[in-house]
Amino acid sequence: MTTKLALMAATALIATPALAENLNVVGSWSGLPLHKQYEAPFWTKTLPEASGGDLEVALTTHDQMGLGLGDIYRLLGQGVYDVAMTVADYAVADAPELEGLDVPLLALDAESARAMVDAARPMVEDIYNTRFNSHVLAIAPYPPQVVFCNAEISGLDNLQGKKVRASGRMTAKFLEALGAEGVNVSFSEVPGALQKGVVDCAVTGAGSGYSAGWWEVSTHLLPIPLGGWDSVVTAINLDKWNSLSETQQTVISDSIAAEFEGPAWASAQDALVNDIACLTGNGECPVGDARGMTLVEASQADFDKARAILVSEVLPDWAERAGGDWASRWNASVGEVVGVQVPTN
Repeated sequence: MTTKLALMAATALIATPALAENLNVVGSWSGLPLHKQYEAPFWTKTLPEASGGDLEVALTTHDQMGLGLGDIYRLLGQGVYDVAMTVADYAVADAPELEGLDVPLLALDAESARAMVDAARPMVEDIYNTRFNSHVLAIAPYPPQVVFCNAEISGLDNLQGKKVRASGRMTAKFLEALGAEGVNVSFSEVPGALQKGVVDCAVTGAGSGYSAGWWEVSTHLLPIPLGGWDSVVTAINLDKWNSLSETQQTVISDSIAAEFEGPAWASAQDALVNDIACLTGNGECPVGDARGMTLVEASQADFDKARAILVSEVLPDWAERAGGDWASRWNASVGEVVGVQVPTN
């Protein structure tokens, strides 16, 4: 009888499938294309299928949870949830060295931006390990952060003297060096601020501005990446990552690179062209009604002036805030790719 019971128990164990690993995932802004087109499908469908049911995901977003933007990675490091993704700039108060990931106006197209991010990735991985007890899984772009103005402008020089909502700390420093006043306004409050004259201009992704109706309270669009490409970092709590099997880690790493990060980058350049068409009517809008904002073309003089300000004022200021050897590491990686060096006296 004992032998029979033991055999039955062993047979039951063999027949019982292993329990799936559950991942609690917090995505970026729920209403924006990056989440709707790439994040949500990847986490809710692609990854569970790629794992053969070994990984299950419960997905929400930081805006649906009402999280403070500066708290997202702090809570990730504490293990409040397993995976989080949001704009790296939201974390620079805790990690000023992270500003070097997305310097404004150095990458003017998606290919250059991807090269810049790839060069910065080893630094970013070190920052997330030490600052946020987390492991970087992916870095994907929002479309470049362009300028919406409820005032007549013809180029970069016209921002001088204007109140401008920046999309990150380094962008704010650049605006100040340009002679503009950087104003801290949350994304959701920008339409009212533009309408009431609290700000004259505001920086965000062209697609984000279209989706949020900024064209209703703006007249001019300057489509240069004044706020960089607003890199979104996806990271997993380091303790959670280390608890996964090697097979699970490989499935996550391979799947997220091929099915999330790669496609998001591949669509970034076309997304900018389409978003500009949607905002200005210059071209076909594939997602809705085209609007009538005035398209302002930046000149080569604009770009030359911007690079001079970055090298002489903005990057040295960042290097001082970041401290340590971050400027040297940036020079040897990102700087080599974009042809810019931070002075390190």
